[in-house]
Amino acid sequence: FLSVTEELVRRRAEHNNCEIFSLEEISLHQHEIEKLEYLDKWCRDLKILYLQNNLIPKLENVGKLKKLEYLNVALNNIERIENLEGCEELKKLDLTANFIGELSSIEALKYNIHLKELFLVGNPCTEFEGYRQFVVATLHQLKCLDSKEIERSERIQALQNYSEVKQKIREQEQAYLLKRAREKEEAQRRMQERKDKKQKQMESKLGFDSPSFRRTARYCYLSSDSLQNKENHQAEGDREQGTWRTVEDDEEDRRFWEEPTPYTPESRLETHRYIEEKRRAKDNIRESKKREKPLQTLVTAEGKVLNVNGPKLHFSLKDDEENNQIILDLAVYRHLDTSLLDVDVQPTYIRVLVKGKPFQLVLPEEVKPDSSSAKRSQTTGHLVVSMPKAKEIILAKQKVSTSIKESDCNTLQKNARRSVQVEKLEVDPSKYSFPDVTKIIQKKERIGQGPIRLQPEKITETKKSYVDFENNEDVPPLI
Repeated sequence: FLSVTEELVRRRAEHNNCEIFSLEEISLHQHEIEKLEYLDKWCRDLKILYLQNNLIPKLENVGKLKKLEYLNVALNNIERIENLEGCEELKKLDLTANFIGELSSIEALKYNIHLKELFLVGNPCTEFEGYRQFVVATLHQLKCLDSKEIERSERIQALQNYSEVKQKIREQEQAYLLKRAREKEEAQRRMQERKDKKQKQMESKLGFDSPSFRRTARYCYLSSDSLQNKENHQAEGDREQGTWRTVEDDEEDRRFWEEPTPYTPESRLETHRYIEEKRRAKDNIRESKKREKPLQTLVTAEGKVLNVNGPKLHFSLKDDEENNQIILDLAVYRHLDTSLLDVDVQPTYIRVLVKGKPFQLVLPEEVKPDSSSAKRSQTTGHLVVSMPKAKEIILAKQKVSTSIKESDCNTLQKNARRSVQVEKLEVDPSKYSFPDVTKIIQKKERIGQGPIRLQPEKITETKKSYVDFENNEDVPPLI
């Protein structure tokens, strides 16, 4: 059976920072709880407690909750009211849709002097003749019963007829208790029949799946020289057996749900157990399929590394010759957390685990794992892995020499073109409309402007070559 656990209480105490010692309100509805315990020790300050829609058969272990004001145990398997005398501050009690047939058990609520509201709708006791009069006359402190206010005249009339009504209630209770005893016997018999039937089915299945039967069947239609044929036939047999089990389960489900049963605590508990059993069986089948799924081969027995794309992602492998490296661009999901990625770079291959699924790629050239780096793209979210090649130094020298040769060739070609142009200017300068820059500089040198003044000898030599005269230093130069 399922009981209240500390983990469950702390999880439901989120509004109180998961602290349970000072908890005043908690909701434990729809948790399939079958036993109520520990709350009176963990949560002494509880004022409001919700336990509706569970499988609780008995009110217990709540008597020490002195501050409890509202208790909701609707839609459970409770058959009598008890163990609430210690709830001194109890003001509202909801027992809707339970199985309370002992109406006289409400006398235990006389000690809850602050009780103002009581809900018993949907219980067998509400069908008793004189039900409302008995409750009103028994619990004087009540102000409201089943969402209907108790008037003063109604209470006076109930008190006047209390002895007669009480006698009728006792007789109806006895009849109901006899009926409940028969229902319990019937439920016990039905449960035993179901258990025996299940045992026979298990025995028949074990006989069908016995090792001797499997060996005989395998000898009949399997050849001993073909392992692949054995595996294929075995897989087909498993599929046929699974289909047979599914049909049988469907038939069992149909019989279970179509069989008429009385609405009792036992039938409600049996239904819950049946649903839980089916759910666990499906979970076991699902887990077995996961375990039977063969592991993906990444490296063969001979040591050959295989290309694997388990997550089925797009990728590109680029050879970056300029930086002498290999770049892998793996298109992982943009919103995938980086903690779910595991990158492993080896000299000849790279392996990336994406949510546990392997992506493995053999590299065209040996790389340096220690110098490799992995980054996520901020725009696409792709995983970009840069892997430097192992022959980086040799390739770098070749590339540099090649670049120098190309630049030298370009420089020589440009100089040759310039020299040709200069020769044309010297031969026939009249064909060019733009001024000759070299001659302008020479004129500046002759008039002695700028730093060319430091070269007067060249000017003198030029004059001597063109004009035959003597230079007299005492005569000032012409301006």
